[in-house]
Amino acid sequence: MKRRAFITLLGGAAACPLAMRAQQAVPLVGFLHPASPESFGGAPVNGFRRGLNNTGFLEGQNVAIEYRWARGEYDRLPALAAELGQLRVRVIVAGGGEVGALAAKAATSTVPILINTSSDPIKSGLVASFNRPGGYVTGLMTATSILEAKKFGLLCEMVPNARTIAMLINPNYPPNSADVVEVQSAAQNIGRQLVILRADSPQTVELAIATVVEQRADALLVSGDPFLESRSQQIVALTMRHAVPAMFNFRESVVSGGLMSYGVNIADNYRQLGEYAGRILKGESPADLPIIFPARFDLAINLVIAKALGLTVPPMLLARADEVIE
Repeated sequence: MKRRAFITLLGGAAACPLAMRAQQAVPLVGFLHPASPESFGGAPVNGFRRGLNNTGFLEGQNVAIEYRWARGEYDRLPALAAELGQLRVRVIVAGGGEVGALAAKAATSTVPILINTSSDPIKSGLVASFNRPGGYVTGLMTATSILEAKKFGLLCEMVPNARTIAMLINPNYPPNSADVVEVQSAAQNIGRQLVILRADSPQTVELAIATVVEQRADALLVSGDPFLESRSQQIVALTMRHAVPAMFNFRESVVSGGLMSYGVNIADNYRQLGEYAGRILKGESPADLPIIFPARFDLAINLVIAKALGLTVPPMLLARADEVIE
């Protein structure tokens, strides 16, 4: 073998491990969510990527993300979380409320976890305190029970003559119990009747909307739940078919044909989680990163749908809307 060829061969052999080490040096982030990417993935994923970008991490260049979606089947979450742990990710983003957060925490005791939970993470044992979480879990908390009562009030403003209002919940989502209590109290205070409907599959969603029609409920409140969010398109189509005014959680449902929504800005929430992920990748400890409380709550109204339903949007309600679709 010629000397030059031999040196080239040696150089290639040395470069190969270096290239492999360079690839391995790219941190891997796990993204776990109970919903479906097709119906719900856009806003959370785009927001999360934006947050990573803000801290200097760009997917496909200096960070990689492994996505795991339970598609509304909560019993899949433990196995999906375990998969991420086996991949040796540097941080896991567990979205979609308490169910995702608890599954991630059960899967690992060492990997930092960023949660987006609707219930108190101290009561559920996820963190020790809000200001100094203390362990390997931190993230963001939204009090959905308060939001559900607010959503109920806004729906009553939109449909002032509604006497009976149905509330659609997922019985497998723990925070819904507190949500129902808050909304029942709000309904009693203004003399409205509340009908609770339960759905945890596409078939039971259809049955629930049929029950709304059978019981002649005047409007529908869709509770905050990853499964119901994953069925948003189905719920929008059914409520429009039966001319039922419906209140949703996120603007994405209104953009796709729902009447109105009120809730946190989901993209902004995940932007903040992305920034936390970037800070952890740079060496900060989740134990020192306080729980975030979202500052943005958006009201969206679809005037086209309101007109189709024969509703006149009250001027005061319209003036408070953050987004109006005409």
